[in-house]
Amino acid sequence: MTKVDRKTLESLVCPETHAVLTYDAERQELISKAAHLAYPIRDGIPIMLSDEARKIED
Repeated sequence: MTKVDRKTLESLVCPETHAVLTYDAERQELISKAAHLAYPIRDGIPIMLSDEARKIED
């Protein structure tokens, strides 16, 4: 598992809603509560594409 730069993560927003993202270190995802999406982080790189995101159920 590659280390993720916290400063980079803090500057990212959801591409759908422009809302702040929450980092889930265990699942290696950035969570957009507003869009109900989880964006994967692969090899330390956030994949900020909506079609790559996992839908989150409430």
